[in-house]
Amino acid sequence: MKFLLNGQESDRLFFRKVDRADFNNWLPFHSDAKTSAHWVSEKEDPVTACQKWYDKQLYRYQNNLGGMNALIEKSTGALVGHCGLLVQTVDGITELEIGYSLLPDFWNKGYATEAAKKCRDFAFENNFTHSLISIISLTNLPSGNVARKIGMIAGHITTYNGNRVTIFRITKQQWQNTATP
Repeated sequence: MKFLLNGQESDRLFFRKVDRADFNNWLPFHSDAKTSAHWVSEKEDPVTACQKWYDKQLYRYQNNLGGMNALIEKSTGALVGHCGLLVQTVDGITELEIGYSLLPDFWNKGYATEAAKKCRDFAFENNFTHSLISIISLTNLPSGNVARKIGMIAGHITTYNGNRVTIFRITKQQWQNTATP
């Protein structure tokens, strides 16, 4: 579980492990059509989809594949969404991804950028990898903008889990060249 940011903080967010006690707070993510508009997947009822999401995160934790962190708004204690470092295999290459998903009520407030930046810095400061990726649907312009804001560059287009995606990337060298003291 070395890739988890459990106990880390950013300006407005506290990072902790995912907890099934958050299920009812995370369920609206799976109930809102806007959150899945950019991802082709089997349509399941929201409760089943949410249960599978938690199962996947716990599997990641148990198998040292990284995982999402719950993002808690410091000022209110509200669950904002999730962000984390995920071990992914894309086009036969295993890499470390910054993944992020927020509840729609928290969109357009800078939380995704803040969380993704913290994950980027944590990965490079701890020498986990020489580069990080984000796997973003071709139609998901807001997520692409988050990736760009943290210094990632759009790379090649591929198919991942049946979805056409752009692989955004930042290398440790690029991060070091743009890091402010």
